[in-house]
Order: sequence, then C-alpha cells, then structure tokens
Amino acid sequence: MRDSAGIGTTDDRGGCSMKEWGLIADSSCDLNHQLFDSGDAYFATVPLKIVVGDREFVDLPETDPREMLRAVHEFKGPSSTACPSPADFAVQLRQAKNSFIVTISSRLSGTYNAALQAIELIRDELPGHKVHVVDSLSTAGTMVLILRRLRDLIAQGLPFEEIVEAIERYRDQMVILFSLATFDALVKNGRMSAVTGILATALNIRAVARNNDGRIQVLEKPRGERRAIERMVDLMGKAKEMGSRTPVVITHCGNRSGADSLRQLIEKNYGSEDITILDCACLTSFYAGEQGLLLSF
Repeated sequence: MRDSAGIGTTDDRGGCSMKEWGLIADSSCDLNHQLFDSGDAYFATVPLKIVVGDREFVDLPETDPREMLRAVHEFKGPSSTACPSPADFAVQLRQAKNSFIVTISSRLSGTYNAALQAIELIRDELPGHKVHVVDSLSTAGTMVLILRRLRDLIAQGLPFEEIVEAIERYRDQMVILFSLATFDALVKNGRMSAVTGILATALNIRAVARNNDGRIQVLEKPRGERRAIERMVDLMGKAKEMGSRTPVVITHCGNRSGADSLRQLIEKNYGSEDITILDCACLTSFYAGEQGLLLSF
C-alpha cells in the first residue's frame, strides 16, 4: 500500500528553522525522544486516546498505563480507543520538508486515514513538501523497526522516492507475535464470550497470536507463560529466516521477567545480537493487557 504526496518546495517561513527530514509516528510505537535516536531527522509522536466510560487517557509518556488498565478492569462496559485528528498530524508535518508518518495497522485504527487527511490540510500551505504514510499493518515494535530503517535510509542520502520503495518492501517482511495473558478487554468488547474468558484465565491459558495482513490471528493457546514463550520463539524461525543480526524488539506490559526470558531464549536459539526491550505505553497496554508480550522482528 503506497500513499505519498508531493506538496511543494518550501522556504523558512519567516526565518523559522525547518528540518530537511521528519519522522512522525502515532503513540502505539511506544517510543519517545529519550528512547529513539532519530539522527538528523525531526522526530515526534502523536498520541491516541483510550476512552473508559467518562474518562479519557491520552497516550503520553507521563500517562500511567497501570492506572488506565485498572480503570478498564473496574469499568463494567466496553472501552475504546480514539485516533489522533488530522490536525494533530498536520502540526508535526510543518516541522520538516520531507516527512514519513508511521501508523498502527489501518485494520485496527483510523489513524492511517487521519494521517492521509493531514496531507490535504497542509497541501496549499506548504507546496513542495513530500509526505509518505506507512501503514505498519502492525503496531509496537514493528513500528520501531520501521522508524529505525527510515532513519538509516535517510542517513544514506537516498532520494525520497527510493526510500518509499525500500521501506514498503521492508514493512512487508515484518512479523509480530503476541502472547496475551488476560482476556478482559476481549470479553468486554464482544470478541470473546465471558465463559471462554473465565475458563482461559482459570486454566492459565495464553493466546499466542500474530499479525495477518494487519489483523490479529490467534495461532495457539498454550498453558502457562513458559510454554507461550517457547512457542513464540519456535514460531519465529518458521515465520522468517533468523540471523544473528536480525533486529528484534520485545515490548511488555508490566512483565519484564517474561521479556527477559523471551530475550534469553531468542539469544540461545538464534544467536541474536540486536534485541531491544521496551515497556508498553497506554495504547499497546490496552490491546496487550497485563503481562502481555509483543515480539517484533
């Protein structure tokens, strides 16, 4: 899926400094300025929101995912997410002449479409700018890997159009696996029956899933976290040829011990030398649930 737009050349707009390159992502990437070195490119994240009854949690670094999850658990009805507005993205697009926006899967959120609409908002204001929106078809660590590759491609001095082609090919190679330990959100949002949710929790069942064309597909339901981690690592080798330099990102929701166990087994099985562990922010915590693990490679 390719969506690029040339929206002109630009000047310094009254002497205001503008970066040559910009990297923008929605907050489901679980990154902030302290966690991501964008090189010479401008970098910003645009927050999604989690709506729990009459409470709204904006997915900012200072928002506590644990408080949000407590609110979701205590609230009897379904909770939901809200994507950023086109205007939110437009603010960030004004900071650079050539921009890439990386979004959560368009099958899970309207964020991708909001980013496309942002291009139209600034088209007349900033003629000559170039913008490409990358639908990650995923979330979390996959977006991190895409952003890193974009940074590296920019550093190589490639033309905008070549970067677009390269990043789309790279995105298509990405895989993300999930291990879900709680099913509260699935039950409340009608994606799992209450009885199934209760039984799964009582039997210590984990749902191991992966992305499939931007949608979540449950693959297996092992009992216990250890077995779930073993299955995730085994599935890595079946999904993709793993080398020691294949970058891996593990994201966890309050489960550092599980993330460390997963990292150690990946290192043992594949000799991986490039593994990053990140905490889930609010949006990914909402989907992954307490003790959830996400594995991107």
